[in-house]
Amino acid sequence: MADDELEKDDSGKKPLLRYLLLGVSALIVLVVTVLATMFFVSAGPFDTDSASQIEETIQQLELDAEEAKARAEELARGPAKDTLESPELTRFENTYKEMERPLVANIVNSRKVMQVKVAIMTHYDDRVVANIEKHDFAIRSEILDVMRTVDEAKLSEDTFRTELAEKLKMAINSVLEKYEDFGGVEEVLFTEFVVQ
Repeated sequence: MADDELEKDDSGKKPLLRYLLLGVSALIVLVVTVLATMFFVSAGPFDTDSASQIEETIQQLELDAEEAKARAEELARGPAKDTLESPELTRFENTYKEMERPLVANIVNSRKVMQVKVAIMTHYDDRVVANIEKHDFAIRSEILDVMRTVDEAKLSEDTFRTELAEKLKMAINSVLEKYEDFGGVEEVLFTEFVVQ
């Protein structure tokens, strides 16, 4: 029993000792903080004579920040890419010739009529255009023969116009080859296209 009382007496002193040590520690920290503040305020880096030095330091820090930003942007762009010079491409001069009058043909087994105005494109010189003008009647006749074969079912197809243009190109080239031994028509274009 005496031992129990002894333990109680010792345990009662321990919390008091803890509080005392905690208070002394807080007092020491407070004193050190006050002394450090007084040192820095009176003779530390916040001296009023060094205001210009502070300005210089701030400007230097701003320059360093700008340089760091520029380096970061450069790194974000990645390494410099090697570029190749594009070669000069040889392009042919396109020459166009539009047939002056529209061509009209009946649609097979229908009361509808198709009217087109055709332009011809070539990469060759003006001799092809001169040959087209020279054989205008034969070319118009051949175009009308091709247009006469169109029936109403073909009109609704998506590729109708491109297929018709290809057939007309072949027909025109065949006429030119027949009379001049050289076609030269690269493409047939529709400048007007009406079905009524």
